[in-house]
Amino acid sequence: MPAVSAPHPPEPREPADLAELPGLSALSGERTLVVAVVGTDHHPFDRLVRWLDAWAQHHGDVQCVVQYGTSIPPRVCLGVDYLPHPALQQLVRRAVVVVSHGGPGTIMDARRVGLVPVVVPRDPELGEHVDTHQQRFARLVGTRGLVRLAESASALESAIEAGVAGPRPGVSPLDGSTARESALRLGALVDAELRSRPARARRGRRR
Repeated sequence: MPAVSAPHPPEPREPADLAELPGLSALSGERTLVVAVVGTDHHPFDRLVRWLDAWAQHHGDVQCVVQYGTSIPPRVCLGVDYLPHPALQQLVRRAVVVVSHGGPGTIMDARRVGLVPVVVPRDPELGEHVDTHQQRFARLVGTRGLVRLAESASALESAIEAGVAGPRPGVSPLDGSTARESALRLGALVDAELRSRPARARRGRRR
């Protein structure tokens, strides 16, 4: 008998109404939206959640949604632990500001819709990751103008307020070959960062 291939899992469908997702029932389509993503790493990123809550407490005219993973749930912002990627993309398209951890995936999602994301890298000294690669990568792409780097609460507040108050920066939404070129550019930076790690480790062992 001919081999029978396993059926492919169905493609995830974009939710018709984001407010139907757990934690997002109060989501409004009429208020300015800030979206923050901590990613799926198992280390908590409580610091970012607290910074966002502190900012949102004084900006009631703006709605803030936080994907918080294993971190503490937000008390002021709307919160959801994990999001299907289609739902995350839908939120990003509606947002005026995207705040991200230092991972390339969310950075690309934001730039694909014409946003320069605000990036707060995880800090291993605070138990937020296993090493400093997010900090190194975020600083690298920050110097290239691909992200707005925010490594303090005040820098985060300033970056969010600039994004909420002003027009979008001059980043064209990405599609087709442009998206592929941008992904390759970002991928090259990731590869360069990964290749640099062993050399740094060797230099560190010689000291």
